[in-house]
Amino acid sequence: MNKVIISGVGLWVPPYTVSNEELVGSYNAWAEQYNQDNAEHIEAGNLAAKPYSSAEFIEKASGIKSRYVYSKEGILDINRMRPKLASRTEDELSHQAQMAVAAAKKALQAANKTPADIDMVIVACAYTERSYPAIAIEVQAELGIKGFGFDMLVACSAATFGLQRAYDSLRSGSAKCALIINPELTSPQVNFTDRDSHFIFGDVATAIVMENESSWDSAHGFEVMGTRCITSYSNNIRSNFGYTSRVTDEDPYANDKLFHQNGRKVFKDVCPMAAQHIEDHLNDLNVEVEELRRWWLHQANINMNLLISKRLLGRDATLDEAPIVLDTFANTASAGSIIAFAKHHEDLQKDDIGVICSFGAGYSIGSLVLKKC
Repeated sequence: MNKVIISGVGLWVPPYTVSNEELVGSYNAWAEQYNQDNAEHIEAGNLAAKPYSSAEFIEKASGIKSRYVYSKEGILDINRMRPKLASRTEDELSHQAQMAVAAAKKALQAANKTPADIDMVIVACAYTERSYPAIAIEVQAELGIKGFGFDMLVACSAATFGLQRAYDSLRSGSAKCALIINPELTSPQVNFTDRDSHFIFGDVATAIVMENESSWDSAHGFEVMGTRCITSYSNNIRSNFGYTSRVTDEDPYANDKLFHQNGRKVFKDVCPMAAQHIEDHLNDLNVEVEELRRWWLHQANINMNLLISKRLLGRDATLDEAPIVLDTFANTASAGSIIAFAKHHEDLQKDDIGVICSFGAGYSIGSLVLKKC
């Protein structure tokens, strides 16, 4: 059968950054104010005092030093503690579509493609800013693409699941050239008053062009040797924000409606699952772990990546083998492994093999094994 090729990747980075030091300074000032305002209740045991944090704690726990944000305004304001976005009319391009279009244009350029070449658009990410019409269809219209588009939400595995869907469509003949975009606008769902999670996420947009080998004409191409996805239900990573809050009379902005997780349980559960997933995928393709030239792993936590690669390799992976980008990007939900791929793929030689792997809420794990053309 005709081979499926990843022919271009695009990375769009927001113009603003927030360092650990800035984030901690704001959070600690907010915690101090909270504890002062609620001193009587805290002393009576009716409320728990808010703990303080440090930049060192964040880096040790996650490997994160800084993150990009779509809007910095409001995040460091202790009277707000959330980003501020300007409202747009229904006739204006949405914030998320704007991010997606910027990344898509870069991917199209890298793939040596025009919008006329694309017949399938998938926007795959952790959150979309509205339910309908689909962000993918808005992006399709903005770029002038024919064919069809739709959104996919699979939390931090949305990108790899979207790539698998595109791969299957190309193999079946229902599409000829697909554009898969991951506009991860995560900062609005971050609880910036929670010490254990306020530092985790950053904003970014990535995009990939996937096509049949017969139409491939770009500087860098990667054959998709195989795809693999798996899910296993868990409540350990969750966000309960949704339209039904209106009719249950709950606070739609309560803490449980924002991102929250049992981090230690996630670490314990997901690391062996991800390692086994990759091992099984490679075995199915008759590829030895030692044959992998590069690991483009999900960028959630440096300790998770180190443990997964060590379990499979029997030693620590080098940064050349398993690049880390979360130090400057933080966790960008499904886009993390695609950022790693975007920044670390051009140096590979013909027939070098690598694996893109994501893991996140669900639990959901997705992987693609690639060979440089």
